[in-house]
Amino acid sequence: MLIEEHYDETEFNVFNEYFPSFGIDVDYASYLWGNESLTFEGNDKTSKVVVKHCVSKVNLADYKGLILIGGYAMDRLRYQETLSQTNQAPAVNLLRDAVAMMDRGELAIGTICHSLWLFCADPTLIKSRQVTCAHNIVCDVENAGAEIITEDGSTVELHQQGLLITGKHPGCVNVFVERFKDTVNAL
Repeated sequence: MLIEEHYDETEFNVFNEYFPSFGIDVDYASYLWGNESLTFEGNDKTSKVVVKHCVSKVNLADYKGLILIGGYAMDRLRYQETLSQTNQAPAVNLLRDAVAMMDRGELAIGTICHSLWLFCADPTLIKSRQVTCAHNIVCDVENAGAEIITEDGSTVELHQQGLLITGKHPGCVNVFVERFKDTVNAL
């Protein structure tokens, strides 16, 4: 699970209860800026997480799935110190590798709420994909080339295209985790 400061605590709490109840380990990864670990706090300041896995050292082959947590965490993870023509933030580079694995049928990726922001850092990762997301980032996601799935004037709660599972907001986290678990178990 990719995480950073200002993560969504509703999702965080559900992830930490749901997956372990099925014997699924949850490892949190972030960019650690040369530190052995960093502590991040959620949007509501009601939880903290100590992260010991740096995205630049994660071996995706050790995993069947990758979830990008909502809130503002993914916006922070797309930060790059030096501007370049293509975003070279370590988390974006990890996502490039993850998307390649997903497209080969080797890894499921789950995004919820605002977490598609990380995909928007490299539009080639999201172009022509069907997704759902929070209403306030629809323009960002569309400008990056994705097709937003809507129904009755709203983004749909949950959408899956292949191994990419997208959720609208924390209100659908329960169906999101169930779909993600079932998808990962089918790999």
